[in-house]
Amino acid sequence: MSDLRWEEVRNFFDPDLMGALPDVVVPDASAEDWQALFDLVGARGWQWEFLQGDTALPLPSAAEALDRPAGTETMALRVWPAPGVLAIFRLMSDDEIDFDVDLRELRGQEGVDTLCGFLREIGRELGKPVLMTSEGGGRAHPVLGFDPELDRVVLLADPSRANIQLA
Repeated sequence: MSDLRWEEVRNFFDPDLMGALPDVVVPDASAEDWQALFDLVGARGWQWEFLQGDTALPLPSAAEALDRPAGTETMALRVWPAPGVLAIFRLMSDDEIDFDVDLRELRGQEGVDTLCGFLREIGRELGKPVLMTSEGGGRAHPVLGFDPELDRVVLLADPSRANIQLA
């Protein structure tokens, strides 16, 4: 059974309303949570690529990736949880896991199910909420997310009346 139905959430999957790359965040994270995410990627067998700037590198430990000198190029973990679906995790800080997904890759019920499954996998592994907002929309107004207490992805805003503003 699907967590969300395409007919209900299609506005939250519209790149013209949300921006093509909505923000997804796991708040109140830690270096241990980042490591659990790295381990999850390996355990699920998802295709991945780890980059520092434009240079591909072997996947380090999360502690090594997060403990880099100021001014070094940004590190990113690119993960394909399903063929043709890319999530880009940027290692900016240890207290928040944030990543982007491309809504153009997530169309129809199959796209909704793919995103919900991915958020659910991450949320279950970390035991934390995973929240999606519009691109540049700020963390205060998530539209949907994984709720660890309900163990499912839920709506956090009304898609028919959402006042979605892009930065």
